[in-house]
Amino acid sequence: MDIFYHPHMDREIESLIERIHPPRVCIDNDSCRECTVVKVDSANKHGILLEMVQVLTDLDLIISRSYISSDGGWFMDVFHVTDQAGKKLTDETLMLHIQQKLCTTRRKGNISSDEDDETTSEPYGCDGPHSLQNTALEMTGLDRPGLLSEIAAVLAELGCTVTSGMAWTHNDRAACIIYVEDALKAGPIKDPIRLGHVQEQLQNVVEAHGDIGERKSVRLRNLAVGRTHTERRLHQLMYADRDYESCRACHGESSGEHKKGCDGTHVSVSRCKDKGYWVVNVRSRDRPKLLFDTVCVLTDLHYVVFHAAIRSKSSMAEQEYFIKHAVAGACLDEESERQKLILCLIAAIERRVSHVRLIPPTIKGLRVDIRTKNRTGLLSNVTRVFRENGLSVSRVEIGTQGDNAVGSFFVTDCSGQQVNPNIAELVRQECGGTVFTDHKSPYRVPKSSSSSLLAMDETTNNLVAKPIVSIGNMLWSQIERLSGSFGSIRS
Repeated sequence: MDIFYHPHMDREIESLIERIHPPRVCIDNDSCRECTVVKVDSANKHGILLEMVQVLTDLDLIISRSYISSDGGWFMDVFHVTDQAGKKLTDETLMLHIQQKLCTTRRKGNISSDEDDETTSEPYGCDGPHSLQNTALEMTGLDRPGLLSEIAAVLAELGCTVTSGMAWTHNDRAACIIYVEDALKAGPIKDPIRLGHVQEQLQNVVEAHGDIGERKSVRLRNLAVGRTHTERRLHQLMYADRDYESCRACHGESSGEHKKGCDGTHVSVSRCKDKGYWVVNVRSRDRPKLLFDTVCVLTDLHYVVFHAAIRSKSSMAEQEYFIKHAVAGACLDEESERQKLILCLIAAIERRVSHVRLIPPTIKGLRVDIRTKNRTGLLSNVTRVFRENGLSVSRVEIGTQGDNAVGSFFVTDCSGQQVNPNIAELVRQECGGTVFTDHKSPYRVPKSSSSSLLAMDETTNNLVAKPIVSIGNMLWSQIERLSGSFGSIRS
């Protein structure tokens, strides 16, 4: 299913309005003791909220509270942000970069999510080596142990070097985006015959263990300058694969109620008749990038956010959106449409952390962080070690920095047992490096695949393994808990 948006305003008129009323960004460290307050005023357009949130999350900032208003032709937003340690922003260079990035992003034009434009748009991050042009593999299908290993082996055999990539699994479905280059000469694979051959071989891998009629998709193509985001594209791929259909709402979903002490995801949709809005309330475990994931869904389903309030409360996050559909006449009057929106929001919240949520407390998965010299076949070698030791890869984030490959692999035992702690040493023997088992990894996947702009430690080749349980605690974050009232939005 293709996701697209038809703008209501002529782009030349929109550009004129932006020149007359350029965006204004204010970063305030005085009005709040715990957080840095980022205020954005700008002419309104479809997708602007997602653009703003994307800039902040790409910088690894934690958004603990936000108020949004975009009624009429003007957009006003307030974000309360901290760094990953829960501290206010003090780096003047970083704050200047935020101002420049928010203004630059605002002037780039509408976010493109049309995946069919082969030459003028690219649905991926606008930073990193694949910004100019690169060959990208998009795959969705049934998840199974060894799938990534088989895909990586085919790419290596056909002379494709992996430069970066990301993969998610959710509800027994898998989606990945892998950027590759020609192993013989750096750059995209331009020969259409060769592209077709590589795609055909990858399709054979994905179809090998699937049933007739099983949903699956494999696409290999060259991409031009991009305007969207790898993680947003993964959301779109999984939505098109209908992973949300297997989601289950918590008790009390339709009424917006939730059991006391329940830390599941609760979503409700109700009608605000006096203002003509639909009100979406989301309550879930708090974690980084939660706001980005929910706004992605609303934007790609063509919902316009007119007002919103987001806050953290203890370990939970509460989000309230006042929305209308971007298409005139479309609405949520049908119960089926409301249920679809609810399930899509639940899916978006679960995709990034489903590998943590589904692991029983008594069973420890493992996160393996690797940094070593990049080479053709490296991803194939690493994932082959996982496959041969009965491990399933549930999430992957890989990239390159200079001549080095950097990546994070979340693995679990296929039989439900504890992951062999020696797996880190086995991977080290395969790819080289030094193993750390009791220390936090000093490595981050670079901007080319993870959208992180923070620097990574420059040290020797290393491979790090640590329990997923600690990652779960990290995902729920150390955000300062701020309370707020939604009452003013209703008035």
